[in-house]
Amino acid sequence: MKRLLPALLLLSGFCVMPAAHAEKADASKPTNVEADQMQYDDVKQINTFIGNVVLTRGSILMKANKMVVTQDPAGYQFVVMYAAPGTLASFRQKRDGGPDQWIDGQAERIEYDDKNEIMKLFSKARMRRLENGKTTDEVNGEYISYDTRAEFFTVHNTASGDSKPGAGRIKAIIQPRATDTKKAP
Repeated sequence: MKRLLPALLLLSGFCVMPAAHAEKADASKPTNVEADQMQYDDVKQINTFIGNVVLTRGSILMKANKMVVTQDPAGYQFVVMYAAPGTLASFRQKRDGGPDQWIDGQAERIEYDDKNEIMKLFSKARMRRLENGKTTDEVNGEYISYDTRAEFFTVHNTASGDSKPGAGRIKAIIQPRATDTKKAP
């Protein structure tokens, strides 16, 4: 049964990984953005950063060719990152639950909804969990939706967020967890 569950999750088009939430301390940190160019529309509350964009906020690191940040009246931000042709936009964030646990992802386009804490990766999407510098789990597909609060992902074989027969396959690599090797006295 232990080996059947991951197979069933993969066949149904989604993957659930054990909980260890994104680092909560990041929410109270300032956001720093570097880019070659910036355009700001104060009326519409839209910031557009172009060229070698690097965003940092606590342990969060986001990189893209272009980043559009929209802010709603309540102050929540919606971020869309676009990769340069032939490259991928990326993010990396430390996770609560251990001294060296991270989550990272790459895609041609990445959207982040600050209010709902949902990350969506479109086209050539890939996410990895890392512990002590080693990949523990990895998922690949054309679309990944990642709820950072619940640590829940869905992976689909089309960039529209639907899974369609014949549209390609998703791939997940789930590493075995370390077990206690000590023998009871």
